Amino acid sequence: MAQIEILMPKMGESVMEATITNWLKNEGDTIELDEIIVEIATDKVDSEVPSTSAGKLVKKLFNNGDVVKIGEAFAIIETDVNAAVAPSAPVSAPAAPAEAPAPEIVAQVSKPLESYDNEIKSGEKFYSPLVKNIAKQEGLSQAELDAIAGSGKDGRVTKEDLMAYIQSGRKPASAAPAPPEAPKIEVKSEPVQASSQAKAITYQEPQRPAVSISGGDEIVQMDRMRKMIADHMVMSKRVSPHVTSYVEADVTNLVMWREKNKDEFFKRTGEKITFTPIIIEAVVNAIKLFPGVNASVDGDNIILRKNINIGMATALPSGNLIVPVIKNADTMNLVGLTKAVNDLANRARNNKLTPDDIAGGTYTVTNVGTFGNVMGTPIINQPQVAIMAVGAIRKKPAVIETEYGDMIGVRQFMFLSHSYDHRVVDGALGGSFVKKVADFLEGFDINRKI
Repeated sequence: MAQIEILMPKMGESVMEATITNWLKNEGDTIELDEIIVEIATDKVDSEVPSTSAGKLVKKLFNNGDVVKIGEAFAIIETDVNAAVAPSAPVSAPAAPAEAPAPEIVAQVSKPLESYDNEIKSGEKFYSPLVKNIAKQEGLSQAELDAIAGSGKDGRVTKEDLMAYIQSGRKPASAAPAPPEAPKIEVKSEPVQASSQAKAITYQEPQRPAVSISGGDEIVQMDRMRKMIADHMVMSKRVSPHVTSYVEADVTNLVMWREKNKDEFFKRTGEKITFTPIIIEAVVNAIKLFPGVNASVDGDNIILRKNINIGMATALPSGNLIVPVIKNADTMNLVGLTKAVNDLANRARNNKLTPDDIAGGTYTVTNVGTFGNVMGTPIINQPQVAIMAVGAIRKKPAVIETEYGDMIGVRQFMFLSHSYDHRVVDGALGGSFVKKVADFLEGFDINRKI
C-alpha cells in the first residue's frame, strides 16, 4: 500500500491560497480517480477539487474554514500502488524492478515535503509565503508577527488573521520596522547637514474613525467575497495613482442598428445582442492602436501584454462583484463576442464560473449604465493599468451639422469614464484611448451586416 498526498491545484493567475468550505468525503471513504472530494473558495471564485488518485481517504490535513496555499498537501489517500512513503524509513534490500515505485508518484509525495518547511518555518511558528510577504509590505517585525494569534491549522496565522490585525490599528513593536523604501531625494546644491529635527519618512497605517452604534442599528458581517473585494480595492488605490478621463459619445447609429437587427441577430445566432459586446469590440480595436493601456507594472518594468483579454465586471445576485474574462477577444467577431459575453454573464449569475474564467484579464470594462448611472470613476483591477466604465444611454438634444446648416435634433449619448494608472499611463495616452473608443462607437456603420 502507498500513501499519496493530494495537493491544492493552481487555480489561475495571482491566486495563492484557497479556503476549504466543505469536505465531501470523510476519513475512511473510498474515492475514485477524479471524484470531487472537497469544495473550496478563493478570493475570485468558488470551485471543487477532484482527487488525483483512486484509493481510501486516510487523513484530512485541514478542516473546514482552513486556508491552504497552492501546492500544499491537504489530504492523504492510501492506494494499492507499491511505493515508499516515509523518506526516513529504513532502506531494505532492493526490490524487484517491477515493484519499484513510479517516479511520478515519488515526486508527488516527496517534493512538497522537502520544500514546505524551508519555505515557511520562522522560529517555532509556520507562515505561508503570502502571509510573510504581506507582513513585509506592511512593515511588521518578526516579534509582532509571532504575537498574532492564528486561527488556522495548529494555530497558523492566515491571511485573514493578518489583515484583521492590521486593520484593527496595530500597535508598533518595540523595535521599529524598517520602512518599505525611503523615497530618494536628489539634492543638487551643497549637502545639507544632518539636523536633530530631521524625521524619517515612513508610511503609517491610517487610523480608522471610531464608529458609534445606536440601539436601532443592524450589524451585518461581511461575507468572504466582500472581504476579498474590500482588500483588493484598497490595495489597488494604494498601488496605483488613479486618473480618470471622460468622453461623451454620440451612439445614435449604434442604437438604431441594434434596434433594427436584434430580432434577426437572435434568429441567426440564437443569442440576444446587448450593447456590451459592441462596446468591447470598440475597446479591442482601440487597444490595437494604443497597446500601452493593455499592460501591467512589475517594479520598474512595464509588461505590454501580447494577448487582449477583456474582463467584464459583473454584479452577482448577492450584490458582490466578479470579473469573468473574454480570452483573446481580438480574435472574435461580433457574434463570437456576443456568445462569450452571454455565456460568462449567465454562468456568473448561476455561480458556475471556473477559476480559469476569471484569470488572465489584461483590461476591464464595467457597465455602470445597467444601474441607471451616467458615469463613474472605476477602480483599476490589479495588476492591470486601466479600466473603462460605460454609462447609461440617454436621449439628448444636440446640434446636428447638415449641408443646409446647423439644426437641433434628438440624439443618443453615452459617457465613457476611463481610469488609468498614472505611473505608466499619462493623460495623453489615457485620454486619446478613450476618445478613440468613442470615435469607433460614433462611427458605427448603421448598414453593417450581421
